[in-house]
Amino acid sequence: MSRSSRRQPVPLFPAHPPRTRTLSRLTGVALLATTLVGGSGVAAVAAPATAVPAAAAPPRTTPGPCAYTETPDEPAARPVPLPPDPRRTPGHGTVRVTLRTNQGPIGLTLDREQAPCTVQSFLHLVRHRFYDRTSCHRLTAYPTLSVLQCGDPSGTGAGGPGYRYADELPTDLPPAPTDPTGVRKVYARGVLAMANAGPDTNGSQFFLVYANSALRPNYTVFGEVDAAGLATLDRIAAGGIAPTAEDPAPVDGAPALPVEICRAARRL
Repeated sequence: MSRSSRRQPVPLFPAHPPRTRTLSRLTGVALLATTLVGGSGVAAVAAPATAVPAAAAPPRTTPGPCAYTETPDEPAARPVPLPPDPRRTPGHGTVRVTLRTNQGPIGLTLDREQAPCTVQSFLHLVRHRFYDRTSCHRLTAYPTLSVLQCGDPSGTGAGGPGYRYADELPTDLPPAPTDPTGVRKVYARGVLAMANAGPDTNGSQFFLVYANSALRPNYTVFGEVDAAGLATLDRIAAGGIAPTAEDPAPVDGAPALPVEICRAARRL
């Protein structure tokens, strides 16, 4: 796909989703071929028995309302257990987290009321140091999409935590003035939201909006970036996107100023 600024922004999907990934999520179903033996009254020499592999166990899902579900076809980029999923998911208040990056601090305020299951998962990953020493692999500079995308320990844009969970989509975003159809909404500067690979495929990747962006409201908003964090994002964005042999002036790709999350930590 051309990365010309005249094209529509590409979705905030993992850059290179695994070939085995399908949105229908029809995984773990074994199709067993059966051999029919026809009797004719003539004795036959039996072929050596061949072991038939047992059908794969269904992916584990936590029993609470968030239903975090393993993704065996997409193993974790870094080992981490399934998040806790209590019967009553905390749904009030905010939590502060700081991403200490090599380009400066990015302070986040997570909103439990907006997206309780997302905040619960994000804090779980922070607690298990899943985001430590990971790169922010994607920066975009489209006229209608200005974000930094992070959260994949593999740095490829295809990695995740080995589980997925359902969307908690926003319902109050204003319409994007650049879209006369009203389909796209404004993800405003400072918004913190989840990247995904289609409906209900949230994992660990997230994006930070450094300038108002126009997107379909298909991405869970779960917090905001503080003033110091926006200053860091502005510095990263000003550095531009690393050129490649195929595209000397890209608007979508790795940041020219490499961004590493050295430590993600909850602030008390």
